[in-house]
Amino acid sequence: MIRPVFFALPVFVSAMLPATVSSAQSAQSAVPQTAEPSPEIVVTGRGLADAPGDRAYDIVTIDRDRIQANASNRLESVLADVAGLQQFRRSDSRSANPTSQGISLRGIGGNASSRALLIFDGVPQADPFGGWVAFPAYATGRLGRIRVTRGGGSGYQGPGALAGTVELESATPDQAAPFQGRVAYGSRDSVDAQGSAALVRGSGFATLSGAYARGDGFTPTVEESRGVVDRPAPYEQASGALRTVVGIGAKTELQMNASAFTDRRDRGSDFTDNKSEGADASVRLIGRGRWGYSALAYLQTRAFASSFNSINAARTTAIQSLNQYNTPATGLGGRIEILPPLGESITLRLGADVRDVSGKTQELYTFVNTLPTRRREAGGSTTTTGVFADGSVVAGDFTFSLGGRVDWWSIDGGYLSERPLAGGAALTNLRYADRDGSETTGRAGVAYQPVEAITLRAAGYRGWRLPTLNELYRPFRVGNDATAANALLSPERLTGVEGGVTLTPAPGVSIAATYFYNRLKDAVANVTTITPPQVLPGVTTYRVRQNLDAIRAHGFELDASYRPNAGTSPFGVQASWSHTNSKVAGSGITAALDGLRPAQTPRDQVSGTVDWQRDAAALSLTVRHIGRQFDDDQNTRVLGAATTLDAYAALPILRSLVAEVRGENLFDERVEAGISGANIVERATPRTIWVGLRYGGR
Repeated sequence: MIRPVFFALPVFVSAMLPATVSSAQSAQSAVPQTAEPSPEIVVTGRGLADAPGDRAYDIVTIDRDRIQANASNRLESVLADVAGLQQFRRSDSRSANPTSQGISLRGIGGNASSRALLIFDGVPQADPFGGWVAFPAYATGRLGRIRVTRGGGSGYQGPGALAGTVELESATPDQAAPFQGRVAYGSRDSVDAQGSAALVRGSGFATLSGAYARGDGFTPTVEESRGVVDRPAPYEQASGALRTVVGIGAKTELQMNASAFTDRRDRGSDFTDNKSEGADASVRLIGRGRWGYSALAYLQTRAFASSFNSINAARTTAIQSLNQYNTPATGLGGRIEILPPLGESITLRLGADVRDVSGKTQELYTFVNTLPTRRREAGGSTTTTGVFADGSVVAGDFTFSLGGRVDWWSIDGGYLSERPLAGGAALTNLRYADRDGSETTGRAGVAYQPVEAITLRAAGYRGWRLPTLNELYRPFRVGNDATAANALLSPERLTGVEGGVTLTPAPGVSIAATYFYNRLKDAVANVTTITPPQVLPGVTTYRVRQNLDAIRAHGFELDASYRPNAGTSPFGVQASWSHTNSKVAGSGITAALDGLRPAQTPRDQVSGTVDWQRDAAALSLTVRHIGRQFDDDQNTRVLGAATTLDAYAALPILRSLVAEVRGENLFDERVEAGISGANIVERATPRTIWVGLRYGGR
């Protein structure tokens, strides 16, 4: 078994925990032998229990062992086990532009902003300014469980779950060890290291974790498209987290988290470096008594900087076209909920949440003789406040789920300012009107278990997403492609239904099949136009963010797992397949897109893993297939289908020392990730081999 990776802060924990333990021990020593024992304090570090009504929905859980036994040791690769859960582009956080790493589900497309809600220990994780995900912030050693709910309208989790919800949870005390660490050396002079330690006491625990990764990188541009300007793209990333959980009485615990990360990448040519930095802090109080409750408050800070270039047709020269030198953003929010005691068969969650985000982009552009001549600043803020109710009823063979929420939103202080650096009148000085509105969303489902081995499911849902500040206010340019923002974008709204069956014909065997239909109204997309509002030197493709009439997606998902002998066998198989038919409905300015497939949306995605584990020894092979997809809204730039094979092996050397070998994309399959306006093809990670050691002892 692959055990967790943790660091501990003994001094910090000594200040937080021992006093409670010592005083409890002293009190016990002073009490006569006949006194009743104090109630046992059980601290988990997790939120409130999963709702019984969740069995009505299509949910996939990735456990701790699978998170650890992953060839790339990166979160985005772990998530690829769930077919249909994808990033906007196929490349991962070692080579992709961070702004392209939004996540989505069920083939409803994307434009780099996430259409699935990602939360970590209850806190929303999407970048406050752009909605993308900072994957290097999440070291896999910190994670204890990942839970993916396909389908929108997540109710008590918050707004933004158009296509589903991805819940990340920190490792629990039973997964922690006093000290564990792993380090590996890989292809292209790469280093990947994680380490952690934990101190667990009867009334709480604390963990400190850290991760570091670097590499010289590969050349993203494929060989036949390369020129003099193309070179490998290096990366360097680090993260750290401190987590403390303290028991307060037998049924209450206080959870405190603090984390930070830094991420520096290069895109494989001059003037394409970028960096991301961030820090998060949260406090959550969980009560598991007769009246359950949860109270959460959090703060997020982010900073992003990126440079862009323009390359001539022969790819012999690259000149800087944009310097996005600072994009600060802040997210602030909280949630409170209660679970009244309604009996064993009824569960009800009532609560409210609020999230306020603000940010701006600061850029230098229009370079003349290598020097910028203009400065742009754009930004604003949004606030969403909601109330929700979510209930489950278990009645014999039936389980019913019903939840809803009402959100009030506002978009405030939006502006765009463009000025010449030499001084003089503003070229653009726009102040956008404040806007507000409300949205009513929810979900309902039923599960019926006529016999123990069969569960029938049906559900309907409605979700929504507010456009990000990036979509509303920031124009951008990547190479010779330029995209304009749109301050008048409407919120996206999705309505969907699904039906499925889960079969457990034998111990250790599970097969789940689900059919779904989604209609995403007012989907935000980058729409190609032939008439830019101004002459942009070197730009070959110009797009404007627009609300499409709709995106319709229907298809099926199949998930299966096999672990014989009721999970005690060392051998196991798991597989996931998503097949989606997606079409754009467009009119007016988007009429040319009507009937086309949304950009970056494959028809088929498949993932399958065969593994063997015995104590610390482990072997696994993972095959993944992603179907053909289009890089652009007009379906003219085709990204070919790709099938990759990953491998993982762990071999014990000593009792607490294990050798690890990992292989990504073993057959060096060409995984096309993007095509620029000049038909320059970019690829994702090529074959990468890792050799390392893992230490862990109790």
